[in-house]
Amino acid sequence: MTERPLLQAEGLVVSFAGRAKLFSPPDVVRAVDGVDLKISKGRTLGLVGESGCGKSTTGYALLRLNKATGKILLDGTDIMSLSPHHLRQMRRRVQIIFQDAAASLDPRMTIGDLISEALDLHDLHAGEHRGPRVRELLELVGMPQRFAERYPHELSGGQAQRIAICRALAVEPELIICDEAVSALDVSIQAQILNLLQDLQERLGLSFLFISHDLSVVRHISHDVAVMYLGKIVEQAPTNTLFNDPRHPYTKALMSAVPVPDPDIERARERIVLVGDLPNPANPPTGCRFRTRCPVAEAQCADISPTLREVGTGHSAACLFA
Repeated sequence: MTERPLLQAEGLVVSFAGRAKLFSPPDVVRAVDGVDLKISKGRTLGLVGESGCGKSTTGYALLRLNKATGKILLDGTDIMSLSPHHLRQMRRRVQIIFQDAAASLDPRMTIGDLISEALDLHDLHAGEHRGPRVRELLELVGMPQRFAERYPHELSGGQAQRIAICRALAVEPELIICDEAVSALDVSIQAQILNLLQDLQERLGLSFLFISHDLSVVRHISHDVAVMYLGKIVEQAPTNTLFNDPRHPYTKALMSAVPVPDPDIERARERIVLVGDLPNPANPPTGCRFRTRCPVAEAQCADISPTLREVGTGHSAACLFA
């Protein structure tokens, strides 16, 4: 019997209205267009793609921070129909770490107060238990207890990210959405934060949705990877399968852009250069959305919108020629 995923999205759609000109009719941009995702307990799903493809919007929609349609199932419960009271309870189970950690911390509050605020919102560890819990959480993310008295402006980028992780952990979540959580950090600090997340996953049984455009980071931390293009998932597979045997032309192009540390292999391998720019999301191409930049596109690609189909064990791709 297959274990039920911790979180599952079915047909997720997020639309925004905007105007190209002042008095023109509004354009509807489907930033997320029919996305299906599954995140299993204790595993990490990496979500990758170009800037503007809808990765972060997907993450916010899963928390109902964006207005969306479709189904979002948390342990089998559809959270799209939850009342504000039950939605508050759900958000204890699913937390988010933002890209700019320092901007997500109130500069007027000490680190200890920031962590205590999360505990207050969910009535956790009140009274005499509050101080020890804050110190325990700081130690959990590798921060000295004395940092509880400091303010966000006194932290480095890596320290601020650790505090953001600490605050997310304060309410004892099951799933954490990491929105470009290491992209603003130096490479050495990135490695420390990634190792911390993996250690926390092993110790606490956490699940992660790791949103990034850095394929090397995603390969390091993820068990499974979903590739997104212009609001749609175009390929999904276990990490090693996807990196060793990409099937969608867009995924192949992404993989070819990742440098290989061996100079002989780097010189010999084929580089796929995509032609043109990302299409306007308000007016996407007919049929396959990638066809205007695809090196293997044919006439039928303009008429048929491919859906994800099985191309291997646990491996699916949305391409007629995969």
